[in-house]
Amino acid sequence: MKRNEINYSKNSVRELLDKHGFKFSKSMGQNFLVDANIPEKIVSQSGIDESCGVLEVGPGLGALTSALSRAAGFVTSVELDKRLVPILIDNFSEHPNVKIVRGDILKLDIKELIDENMNGLEHHVCANLPYNITTPVITAFIESDAFKSITVMVQKEVAQRICAKPGSPEYGAFTVYINYHSVPKILFNVSPECFTPRPKVTSSVVKMEIMTGRISDKEEEMFFFRVVRAAFGQRRKTLVNALYSEFNNLYSKYEIAEIIENCGFDNRVRGEMLSINDFINLSSYIKR
Repeated sequence: MKRNEINYSKNSVRELLDKHGFKFSKSMGQNFLVDANIPEKIVSQSGIDESCGVLEVGPGLGALTSALSRAAGFVTSVELDKRLVPILIDNFSEHPNVKIVRGDILKLDIKELIDENMNGLEHHVCANLPYNITTPVITAFIESDAFKSITVMVQKEVAQRICAKPGSPEYGAFTVYINYHSVPKILFNVSPECFTPRPKVTSSVVKMEIMTGRISDKEEEMFFFRVVRAAFGQRRKTLVNALYSEFNNLYSKYEIAEIIENCGFDNRVRGEMLSINDFINLSSYIKR
């Protein structure tokens, strides 16, 4: 263990927080890990090694950063809370493969951020995400088209939504979006007791292996997601009614029902029953 490194036990974290007079911010969704086994398990199951350059968001006091620094070729860690940045810089001053950046990941240029220090390395994300920005941050990672994998700790219900199957209550537009761009898998759950302050919910670590989009034409891809959003925009409606609300300038309700039937579905079906391939076929049919 290096000079400034802490062991991230509950007592050592508490001592460090007291030393710096740190108070938690509810608006930032701050929950710090106090079980050193969890970061090690995240890194191990993420598959990250010295060939990887890793982007971390929301390091807190650096429990996951510490584990990443021992495994990865380079770690760029982005922290929004200006009170934590000097603590992190001090903690990792003896880690030449760790760079602490103060900023809002949703406002930073992600590609520029990783290109500065990770040339020649595979680009990956590994982070314990603040719960209040989970969906937009994951979306930003995917839209950057910069990463080979994304491993993040999120609320258990979000992980279930990411990995949901058609027909389940959790299945929705975000599920389709994630599964269009990646192959997601829940690695393990994390108890609230592993954090301070203790959150009210269980967390899950989910890994998304990024893959090439299933539709090569960008215009067709945009139309596909338009169909998906329409299908889930009003979940209680049948797919006929949901799509008619979006495409009534192109088709009558009868014509939409006919399209759905031609795709092999009963016209009373709801969008939550369709797989990604079903949506691809449906959007292609509607666009034609």
